[in-house]
Amino acid sequence: MSGATGAAAPAGTARTTAAPARGAEPATAAPAPGRTGRETAVRSGIRFDGVTVAYGGNTVLDRLDLTVEPGEVMALLGPSGSGKTTALRAVAGFVRPASGRVFLGGRDVTALPPHRRGIGMVVQSYALFPHLKVKDNVAFGLKAHRTPKAEIPGRVTEALELVGMAAYADRHPRELSGGQQQRVAIARALAIRPGVLLLDEPLSALDARLRSGMLTELARLHRELPDVSILYVTHDQVEALTLADRIAVMDRARLQDCGTPQELYRRPRTEFTASFVGNANLLPVTVTGEGAVELGRRSLAVPTGAAAPGATATLCVRPHLVGLGAGPNALTGTVTEVQWRGSTHRVHADVEGHPVMADLRELREPPALGEPVTLHFAAEDAVLLPAGAGEAAGARGTAGVGP
Repeated sequence: MSGATGAAAPAGTARTTAAPARGAEPATAAPAPGRTGRETAVRSGIRFDGVTVAYGGNTVLDRLDLTVEPGEVMALLGPSGSGKTTALRAVAGFVRPASGRVFLGGRDVTALPPHRRGIGMVVQSYALFPHLKVKDNVAFGLKAHRTPKAEIPGRVTEALELVGMAAYADRHPRELSGGQQQRVAIARALAIRPGVLLLDEPLSALDARLRSGMLTELARLHRELPDVSILYVTHDQVEALTLADRIAVMDRARLQDCGTPQELYRRPRTEFTASFVGNANLLPVTVTGEGAVELGRRSLAVPTGAAAPGATATLCVRPHLVGLGAGPNALTGTVTEVQWRGSTHRVHADVEGHPVMADLRELREPPALGEPVTLHFAAEDAVLLPAGAGEAAGARGTAGVGP
């Protein structure tokens, strides 16, 4: 969701003084401690209760049950077409669920139009008005809310100071860089003091350096606005791992997994999670006994948990945990590719007919293509996934998104 949606409903134009839905508690102001002393206009927190969205009989979001706690940053992470943006649009009120309900701050908003939901929203295309100065872009939502005229200048300054753009108040968007324009879009969304902030791939239009800087700024904003719930849609694993308190992994219109970044990265529960949240070596193995599996004709010592002997499973090992040379759980293969990445080399090898990659500290003499190589990993660095766990991941092997 970007251009068309943003143009129709620029971020920061949602009303914050909404009448509560029938039978729901009225929304109350909730103070948000921080250096600015600002207050959120509505209570935060998001809950999807069995939300399904369909277009022309095609289900694009299937029975989503998910809760974003007050003050939490929840990243919706998944490939294109996974349903993550549809989920965000359901919160914003731009799509109406075929079934299920959406709650904001404990009240059912499923039937409310977008302007009555009390949310702030930022889209990837910025959606700034080119003919308005920065301060007027930020003031736009406040005027739409009928904020008292005397309050608007102070609220605009407050929002611009939060994103470090107060010195640019009198410039037009065309006079700003992409990163600066995105900061203004965020300021506009924050000026209305929302309880919920929706971010739809807000950094995808920025180059790598600007994206890194904006990640730092968003992390700072989160610390300064501890009561604002943030739903962050992205397909970029680095953004999700950096910013989110929890990550909801989406694929094929369904929620596949949910947990903290550390849980999903270190102990994934499905092949899809392992492959999409960071890179992973995924190897088909057979359990031969307690703490032992077999890869082809090679025996490996790894935690097997409750898996019974004879069971098939998938062994997951992160590339940066694979070492070069002899060691525990040695894997002998042939080098198929070597990539220099500045501080590291990524070595790809064929082991028992399966691809394995290792991220190694820069090698003075990297192995040559076709050369025999021995790799190894520690038992505690391996995770055993039940066979068929997360078939959406597709074929087994080395998989991942991003670097």
